Amino acid sequence: MMQHLDLQALPEGCIANVISLTSPPDACRLSVLSRVIRLAAESDAVWDKFLPPETHEILSHSATASAAKSKKELYLSLSHSPVLIDDGTMSFSLEKWTGKKCYIIAAKRLRIAWGDTPRYWQWITLPSTRFEEVAELQWVGWFEIRGRIAIRMLTPSTLYKAYLVYKFTESAWGFDNYPVVVAVSARDYGFDYESPSLREIVDGGDLKHTAFLVHPEREISHDQHFPKETADGWLEMKLGEFFCEGGEDGELEMICCEIDISSKSGIIVQGIEIRPCDRN
Repeated sequence: MMQHLDLQALPEGCIANVISLTSPPDACRLSVLSRVIRLAAESDAVWDKFLPPETHEILSHSATASAAKSKKELYLSLSHSPVLIDDGTMSFSLEKWTGKKCYIIAAKRLRIAWGDTPRYWQWITLPSTRFEEVAELQWVGWFEIRGRIAIRMLTPSTLYKAYLVYKFTESAWGFDNYPVVVAVSARDYGFDYESPSLREIVDGGDLKHTAFLVHPEREISHDQHFPKETADGWLEMKLGEFFCEGGEDGELEMICCEIDISSKSGIIVQGIEIRPCDRN
């Protein structure tokens, strides 16, 4: 006769070990079964396994100390409220279902062509962004945004997608019918943006006009990419994806640029988001 194991009869430490092999949603579901299981499911021993090993090292780069009183509180806090790190130039959070690391690189940390020239770009404050400043385009004939992040900062064995996060002013113009090139690729750590130059990359055929930052008025082929609006009113354009195997000693470069020179104005750039794509 088969005998069933009564999980509640095990020591709390054993129960915690078992639950730590599941997932955050499973731990929350199991916690309602009984008081004994709840104590184990909410213990630091369980939620420490769900937190990325580098969590405390990452949080040491934040100017705001965490008020979490337990590992579960810390996990839930990071999955609902991103934390600013590196002098406010990047936000860090956790994907709530898996605990995988998510980031947004602020516009201030991106390489924006002419971004330090007030004639072309202004740095403004908006209440709808988590960063102190965002970049607003005044006028430019050469649109180029590039970003980078160390691959070791990502969660191993995870497929990531990168998105440009932006919106338009009411008076924006010049983006409607002009496609941009987008790309995500792994490069050597400490790479030089100018070697090779963006023009050399495009001329080499590695980048294509494949995306529109605004839905165009004219009919476009189905292989083009278009932006999606987020719940908080921003737009996001997929730049590409990258599978992080783990152990890579390099950087991820993300590109969004318009090669054909054309005047434009009125885009507001918040940054580039890098997040796991398991559930999106």
